[in-house]
Amino acid sequence: MTNRSRLYLTGASCSGVSTLGAALSQRLNLPHLDVDDFYWMPTDPPFSTKRPPEDRVRLIGKRQRDSEGWILTGSFLGWGDALIETVDLIVFLYTPPAIRLQRLDHREATRYGERILPGGDMHKAHLAFRAWASRYDDPSFTGRTLEQHELWLSAQTAPVLRLQGERPTGDLAQCVAEALPRL
Repeated sequence: MTNRSRLYLTGASCSGVSTLGAALSQRLNLPHLDVDDFYWMPTDPPFSTKRPPEDRVRLIGKRQRDSEGWILTGSFLGWGDALIETVDLIVFLYTPPAIRLQRLDHREATRYGERILPGGDMHKAHLAFRAWASRYDDPSFTGRTLEQHELWLSAQTAPVLRLQGERPTGDLAQCVAEALPRL
């Protein structure tokens, strides 16, 4: 039987959304679509040129239509609500700031090594991203915030599962699998 589940996982940067999405993709045999893969143009250094919102929606929508079920991970506040009109479950991961920033530092160092260190071609971008990500819990911040996510979640009609992102990925995947509607 084909898995037709349609899941949307969201939260702050480095909350574990993409990691959980990848684990669920394997467990449920569903394609994993990460918003960042469509949000940013392929550049070197990466994450420097945004793709226009209408192109992001078109590209993600096409990939969603290619499969009966899918897992979409990331955040699209303000431009992508059409992508989850048929979603079965929204999963919101909250992870404390200190853990998120530790994950961010580890991930960036693993991916880019010396490029993010002082003198590296990505050092300034890394510091700017880290500063941006550190403000998620600050309601006065103008970037993506917990307050914006909470407001958005409160307006959704699909079921919302809230999980603590510092828990082991396997435990989180089990919680999501148990919460899925039987399709």
